[in-house]
Amino acid sequence: MMKILISIKPKFVKKIFEGTKIFELRRKIFLKKINTVIIYESSPTKKIVGEFIIDRIISDTPNKIYQKYNKYLGIDKENYFEYFKNTNIAYAIKIKKVIKYEKELTLADFNLKRAPQSYQYIV
Repeated sequence: MMKILISIKPKFVKKIFEGTKIFELRRKIFLKKINTVIIYESSPTKKIVGEFIIDRIISDTPNKIYQKYNKYLGIDKENYFEYFKNTNIAYAIKIKKVIKYEKELTLADFNLKRAPQSYQYIV
């Protein structure tokens, strides 16, 4: 099964590793079957710091996702609805297991020149 690399802001990566954020939010979702997400921690870190196994992906309206899961999203209400502004569907990727790498990796380690805007398939 394939993996993807996604860019996540440092404040959210911290919450994922702490276990307080158990859903990664997206406006668009990948088309292929994925079981592992490789975490690229965006600026200023700019390193690949770990990965997580996907439990499941929930799609619903932004309102319903927020109502059901807001305690586990790792984002405040104002920023959540700003992120999903002009969007009818929100995707919440439920994190099953998190692995923090002992040694951070670079994009070059994955033969990538730049970080993905949304996601990048890794073979």
